[in-house]
Amino acid sequence: MIDWLFQTLRTYPEIAIFLSLALGYYFGSFTFKGLGLGAVTATLIAAVIIGQIGITISGPLKPFFFLMFLFAIGYGVGPQFVRGIAQDGVPQAIFAAVVCVFCLLSAYFGAKIAGYDVGSAIGLYAGSQTISASMGLATDAINRLGLPADEAKKLLDAMPVAYAVTYIFGTVGSAIVLALLGPALLGIDLEAACKKYEEEHGGKKELGGPGTSWHQFDVRAYRVRERGPVVGKTVAQAEALIPDHRVFVLRLRQGGKIVEATSDTVIHAGDVVAVAGRRDVLVQLIGEQAEEVDDRELLAVPIEGVDVYVTSKDVDGKTLEELAREPGARGVFLRRIVRGAIATEIPILPNTKINRGDIVTLVGRTSDVAATTKMLGRPDRATDVADVAFIGAAIAIGALVGAFVYKIGSVPLTLSTSGGALISGLFFGWLRSVHPTFGRIPSPTVWFMNSVGLNVFIAVVGISSGPGFVAGLQKLGFSLFLWGVIVTTVPLILAMFVGKYVFRFHDAILLGCCSGARTTTASLGMINDRAKSQIPGLGYTVTYAVGNTLLTIWGMVLVMMMT
Repeated sequence: MIDWLFQTLRTYPEIAIFLSLALGYYFGSFTFKGLGLGAVTATLIAAVIIGQIGITISGPLKPFFFLMFLFAIGYGVGPQFVRGIAQDGVPQAIFAAVVCVFCLLSAYFGAKIAGYDVGSAIGLYAGSQTISASMGLATDAINRLGLPADEAKKLLDAMPVAYAVTYIFGTVGSAIVLALLGPALLGIDLEAACKKYEEEHGGKKELGGPGTSWHQFDVRAYRVRERGPVVGKTVAQAEALIPDHRVFVLRLRQGGKIVEATSDTVIHAGDVVAVAGRRDVLVQLIGEQAEEVDDRELLAVPIEGVDVYVTSKDVDGKTLEELAREPGARGVFLRRIVRGAIATEIPILPNTKINRGDIVTLVGRTSDVAATTKMLGRPDRATDVADVAFIGAAIAIGALVGAFVYKIGSVPLTLSTSGGALISGLFFGWLRSVHPTFGRIPSPTVWFMNSVGLNVFIAVVGISSGPGFVAGLQKLGFSLFLWGVIVTTVPLILAMFVGKYVFRFHDAILLGCCSGARTTTASLGMINDRAKSQIPGLGYTVTYAVGNTLLTIWGMVLVMMMT
């Protein structure tokens, strides 16, 4: 039975790939306190074990999925990458570039001192910096060195060995260094720093009431008393009587008839008004001064919750406080802001800026939500249909551009098809955020291209290099793990001190900036837990976009530096 299974896997290598994915995603899903192997490392280990039986995989399968993965990476981070380079994220973008240089030099000098070959150096870099995608660009670069086939294979087989040995500390260690060691080294009380940041940015007097969100709202009906403070006033004037809170009159019952309220509607004694706002405001502030009425017909207000894709140039870069004063924002409450490739949730504060490419969740009366949606951009309606024509054309264009070889003297320079696909993703991802009339790729599809695309590539690498993995591990041994610890830790410590004393980032977002520049999501989660706040995420999105791009490209650069 075992012989039949092994022979079947050799005959049909596609089965071995799917088996690697199944085992990788299953065992990679196990975590302890938020930390685990992850799908990529688990898939690699499963593929290496399966590859011990000697399976040959040929054809364009590996580059196909890798190009798909790189395009998805670029598509996801494109809006933040371009904004970080061009607008007020410049300091964070420059910081991310500096940190990426630290990562590159740390791996380069570590590999040189340890005497590793090019393949082991790339694996050391990719694992210690947890940037699996760099191995794809490095593979292209090694294949272009013109080495004999057996020598090139030896280098390529060394990559996954070094990667697997160093990745675990690259993930766990980065979270420990940033979330646990970092605050102690820098003398930061992370929780206090986040509270201070909220106070400085209006967190204690937030639009919509105290706290950090506007989503806890209700609609209640009150009868207007004779000589009440709102008698004879317009709806806009009545709402202005509570300047520190977002409270809106949605409907009125006047003379037995229900009237939809506008800013100019006049309120009379005896009217029953349906008021929307935070529950605590309606109960404690208005409820103590007014007679509440159970008018079910009046309270049956058509309410809608909509995700809106922000595309408007007019609102790009404006704070929530500024947008709240716009006529188009009347009657609408903000429930959530999501930004970036990994859908980082952004805290809702008066000084929080809205950027093109953000997805915001609005709640309110249907007509009000429609008006606000028009002001911000377009509704992000759920759909299962991806624009595959766009995906195919964009990847093809990027790969064709990357395939060009430019010679400076006798030195050939090329982006490679992989680099071209990444840059194409950046460009078209940004273009989609500006003109969302084409190029729709639903989030589940982006996830599939990103995660499965990378893991198919990793599975093929692991299966192909399986026979040489054990021998390589015996040769490099425990010293490789120690070098991985050094190469992981040094850039992070340098990043923290440079971010605090050179770039002078606020203590609340400093560690989030470091996590983004190193693209280590595990550490951001641990930092947020330690801070008991989402504030560190404000430093993550721009730095992640820049870091993810440069750290991937460094795979090709490191090959050039090592040869």
